[in-house]
Amino acid sequence: MLALAILVLVLLLILVAIIRYDTHPFLALLGGAICYGFLVGMEGKAILASITEGFGAVMGNIGLLILFGVILGTFLEKTGGAMVIAEKVLAWVGEKSVNLSLLLSGWVLSIPIFGDSTILMMNPIAKSLATKSSISYAATLVAVSLGAMASHSLIPPTPGPIAAAGILGANLGQVILYGGVVSLIALLPLHFFVQKWVTKIQVRPITLATDLPISKAERPSFFSSLLPILVPLLLIFLASLATYPTKPLGEGTLPEILSFLGSPIIALLVGALLSFTLPKKLDRKLLSSSGWVGEALIYAAPVIFITGAGAVFGKMLQNSGIGEVVAGSMQEANWGIFLPFLLAFGLKCAQGSTTVAMITTASIVAPLLSALGLDSESMKVLTTLAIGSGALAISHANDSAFWVVTQLSGMSTKQGNLSHSLGTLVAATASMTVVYLLSLVLN
Repeated sequence: MLALAILVLVLLLILVAIIRYDTHPFLALLGGAICYGFLVGMEGKAILASITEGFGAVMGNIGLLILFGVILGTFLEKTGGAMVIAEKVLAWVGEKSVNLSLLLSGWVLSIPIFGDSTILMMNPIAKSLATKSSISYAATLVAVSLGAMASHSLIPPTPGPIAAAGILGANLGQVILYGGVVSLIALLPLHFFVQKWVTKIQVRPITLATDLPISKAERPSFFSSLLPILVPLLLIFLASLATYPTKPLGEGTLPEILSFLGSPIIALLVGALLSFTLPKKLDRKLLSSSGWVGEALIYAAPVIFITGAGAVFGKMLQNSGIGEVVAGSMQEANWGIFLPFLLAFGLKCAQGSTTVAMITTASIVAPLLSALGLDSESMKVLTTLAIGSGALAISHANDSAFWVVTQLSGMSTKQGNLSHSLGTLVAATASMTVVYLLSLVLN
């Protein structure tokens, strides 16, 4: 319990440093992570390992995703491609339905890919729609992030649900079916939350005074504008299909090629390269350090480093054993279907990773299924979804998605907590309510 108390204290200190004293989030997170390590008695080697492992993982994975996503977004924005898409979406759904369309878009896109990747891909559209309409940029981007997180922890083939279903022995097809139902129903209160609450957080997209409006004649076509987004998504979907447990595409060279091309890093690299075709004439200066690519690097750097510091904090918590402390303090309680939810909820809040929270909780709950009355085929499926519901929340300072949303939109940490973080709590509560009601019918 001392470790939990120290965790709460360090989180409070981080938030105070950022909000009250305007400390850069990178310094606050990194300093908080190191302080936490020393306070809980971690050895110096373990603290150093947490720093290098956490930051290194972000640089090799999420860092490149952020960079390629920002390059793609920069070219979409600078050429007017994002505005072309925005105008088409507004014409289809109308301004009053923008947040709903973005919520559904995030939900769909995050079924085959990581939530962070979805947010980065959809950011140019969310930004352009906010610019084109009177809607707050906070609302459009948070709509994407909440939609993405709702499906990411509830619907395979993302790794968390697949791993949890495998550990518990749940039918994967039923997890996909009921996960889709649960997460779709959860979108209803999320839409209400975004419309009635997040829209009050007034954040406008940052535009440069030197940027000249792009005439419609200079803009790329709607189809060309969509290609840098749709091709990576198609590649990622095909890779998910190729690596699905039932092997629908068989085994051999083709699945291996699709798995490589559809890995998020390669797929987003392809998207970034396709974005180079958007200008009417590709000037080599656009690819220079002073051109659009150079601007994208400058814009991406703070996002990458802050996300890296958040990953260090999460890795420090994992290596300190905080997960076992949270799980051990709850394991004796006999709360049926709510126990896996609360375990995953506590683990997610404590260490930030949805996948780690789901796998750890499933491993703890698996031997307890019979004692908890959760060992029927239908209850194994619902237990998997209860774990996914808990792992939805709360996305805060130790979760990379929180920093991706706040840094891309320009929201302060407080605004991020009141929008993205609070929204994940709404999502978790709504989805768990649906899971509980289903347990009354299916048990």
